[in-house]
Amino acid sequence: MTDLPQFLLTGDRLALTQPTRGHLETYHRWENDPGTIHAYGNHFPQAWEVRVAGWDRQRANERYRQFEVALADTGAPVGMTTLAVNPYVNTAEYTLLIGPEHRRQGYAAEATRLTLEWAFARAALRAVWLKVLTPNTSAIRAYTEAGFQEAGRLRAAGYWNGQPVDELLMDALADDHRGNGALSDRT
Repeated sequence: MTDLPQFLLTGDRLALTQPTRGHLETYHRWENDPGTIHAYGNHFPQAWEVRVAGWDRQRANERYRQFEVALADTGAPVGMTTLAVNPYVNTAEYTLLIGPEHRRQGYAAEATRLTLEWAFARAALRAVWLKVLTPNTSAIRAYTEAGFQEAGRLRAAGYWNGQPVDELLMDALADDHRGNGALSDRT
């Protein structure tokens, strides 16, 4: 018998699995890391009670699909990805969180690629988009490497170090991923 979680989709080093309430304290710690707060352009950390209530709401919402990103060899969680699905237009907004102790190891690009593969090959979405603050160049590099392209810019839409900054809109289309062979049959 194995202690590994059930993997939904496996990549080179990472796998997507279902998030669990047992890891909620870990997710909350990641979300309240000063680097995470900064990268998202937030101003304050989130209270535990707010996070628990949010977890319950999110898990009950069929349009809010979360994946835990785990190491494929050990099953240890390293991050989370989310697809906030709009079923009326068959698209989703993408968000990514890599735990602070797991950053700068190339996990962001692989987690994003796996989530896009799920979005296009399994969920049959036609487009996935995201917003990222323009000074967050490491995130922009990872998203670009995973297949996102710049789609527009919202001027002075976010904050970085307390200063207004632009927010970059990026998107990935299912047709682009089919055309470049990015979609696979792996599990």
